[in-house]
Amino acid sequence: MPTVAANGLDMHYTVEGAGPPLVLLHGASSSALEDWAAQRPAFRTAFKLYLLDARGHAGTRWDAADGWSRDLLVQDLLAFLDALGLATVHVAGFSMGGLTALTFATRHPERLRTAIVAGIDVEREPRASVAARLMDPERIQRDEPVWAGQLERRHAPVQGPGAWQRLMRAISADVAVQPLLTPVELRRARLPVLLAYGDRDVFVPAEHAVKLHRQLPDSRLLIVPDSRHVVIASRPLIFNAAATTFWRSTEAVARARAGGVASESAADAVPTAASELEPGGADPDAWR
Repeated sequence: MPTVAANGLDMHYTVEGAGPPLVLLHGASSSALEDWAAQRPAFRTAFKLYLLDARGHAGTRWDAADGWSRDLLVQDLLAFLDALGLATVHVAGFSMGGLTALTFATRHPERLRTAIVAGIDVEREPRASVAARLMDPERIQRDEPVWAGQLERRHAPVQGPGAWQRLMRAISADVAVQPLLTPVELRRARLPVLLAYGDRDVFVPAEHAVKLHRQLPDSRLLIVPDSRHVVIASRPLIFNAAATTFWRSTEAVARARAGGVASESAADAVPTAASELEPGGADPDAWR
């Protein structure tokens, strides 16, 4: 798989499909290939996918003990786009990746055609308390040994044995202190945004999702019934259909934001046959 030197990292990413560029950002402790497994077959029929591993995750080597913050991830995304010569892109981010995408949209809206933001909040609680409990390495090893084994297999080959434990502590610590996006900052994200959540997301209460929706200049809100945090995996058919509708309805705006460059239509991004999807990358029950 390719890497690109950017912001002091050798960033690991995967490229699939053809069409306008769509950067996919994953959640904490995961990888882009795994989190977006249920979307990749559909989305790559209409987009050129860039599946980027965040620093300290999977193939992008970084010791979280050397520093970790949301702002570093935003800087990484900007450096990644610059290194590959991507002037404007679509972006979709889940959880940690969703916060990266949303923050990026407030700081560099001119670089985005559209954004999909799933499973993230701009309030401190309950996100910080839930992260502190669920991302505690000792608890994971004691209560969820299967997940601990998955984390070791996912990260150890590049990050080193036990690196996921430092990563979890660093991410949880940052969630507790990271500056929250303000209403003024959110109004700078003047581009089409789709917000997507499960109705049983322990990180993001539905009323918080509604509040965020109302603060963004041009957003749509999807709250999926009977779904937990990992909405992209637990209800992929609903999420993918909503993404398709979103891209279809914003295609003219996206083309204008890309500088009028003609591109493949995103209207066919999601097939109608459920058999063409591959749910099962991210574990919908991993975050209870």
